[in-house]
Amino acid sequence: MGLLATVGGAAAVCTTGAFIPQILKIRRQGGGDLSYPMLFLYLTGILLWLVYGLILHAAAIIWANAATALLVAIALVLKATHRHPKT
Repeated sequence: MGLLATVGGAAAVCTTGAFIPQILKIRRQGGGDLSYPMLFLYLTGILLWLVYGLILHAAAIIWANAATALLVAIALVLKATHRHPKT
């Protein structure tokens, strides 16, 4: 594996993995502090990066953005279905 693929893979793991704590937080505390416009804009950007990766045949860009798009979709569903618990 070359340096370029290593850097791309590491970047993909970091940026995709960074969204996992947000999903866990939504499950625990609800998604009231996230806005739908931000999530939809983020999803649009991720899907555009996915198309970019498909055009370039860049595996790290493709799998990272496909995985992140799935995580953002999960966040949207959780935000819509998990309300903040009453304290």
